[in-house]
Amino acid sequence: MDLAYIPSPSRGVLYLGPIPLRAYAFCIIIGVVVAVWLGSRRWVARGGGKHTVGDIAVWAVPFGLVGGRLYHVITDNQLYFGEGKHPIDALKIWQGGLGIWGAVALGAVGAWIGARRRGVPLPAWADAVAPGLALAQAIGRWGNWFNQELYGKPTTLPWGLEIDKTLPNGEVVTGTYHPTFLYESLWCVLVAVLVIWADKRFTLGHGRAFALYVALYTPGRFWTEWLRIDEAHRFFGLRLNDWTAIALFIGAVVYLVISARLRPGREDPDEIDPAATLERAEAAAREAGAEPVADAAPGKGKGEGGPKDGDGTAEDAADSEDSADHKGVKSAKDSEKSS
Repeated sequence: MDLAYIPSPSRGVLYLGPIPLRAYAFCIIIGVVVAVWLGSRRWVARGGGKHTVGDIAVWAVPFGLVGGRLYHVITDNQLYFGEGKHPIDALKIWQGGLGIWGAVALGAVGAWIGARRRGVPLPAWADAVAPGLALAQAIGRWGNWFNQELYGKPTTLPWGLEIDKTLPNGEVVTGTYHPTFLYESLWCVLVAVLVIWADKRFTLGHGRAFALYVALYTPGRFWTEWLRIDEAHRFFGLRLNDWTAIALFIGAVVYLVISARLRPGREDPDEIDPAATLERAEAAAREAGAEPVADAAPGKGKGEGGPKDGDGTAEDAADSEDSADHKGVKSAKDSEKSS
């Protein structure tokens, strides 16, 4: 008899009238909010605009959700296709099943689109949101707890997870198992803390903070995958996600080394976000009592209303006032001579 264990929720959905409120979805939503909030703070600290991270996330999040679900369905297709299976279940995202690899891959495509539209370098944006992504994963893993899924091998440890559920095939599962959701959640929190520390300590730039996040996350994921007992494709004794973790770890470390040699340091704060440059110019103009340039737009250069010469900054306003005073004095002297 187990004297201590982590209980599982009796259900993962509440009903507000006919509307189901699913804990799994709430965990994902809360994770996204935290990632955008932390990413925005880090982006502004780097010299970016306060709305840029959220604007790009509008593209990245939907792409990421689709990518995460596609990766899960493709790699665990035996759950949805074949004799006795129901392919329509592949669309039931609320029942769990988001592959982080697919979410990050396709989410990056969405972020690239959003970044191009804002004139923002994607590596710099990725560095800002990297710790937030780790925290989003930490929060999202609790959705697996509510769904009683993705647990590990049986265990008698006092923090074992109590499972009492009926599988779709009618099989009843009871007992205590390794809480892999908790292991990965705690590991992701540690990853976020380490990335924030390393970013401050070594002034990481050009995508290296994001690469560090990948390099730190993958060993923890490799270990939790080794503990899990749910169905998965295996190659040479390892689960598919283990091989993916190995490949991404190697790729992230190689990128860290090569990037540090080719592009040391961090991006110039004045060049990472045209919107922020415009915001600073308009703020300076308001402080100087001048009207901001009406036709200024992010990404435009000199002579096009961009944040170059004549962009409505305090210096330009002062120059304009000095020029006007000079012309006024000259005009007065000319009048005296003519009289």
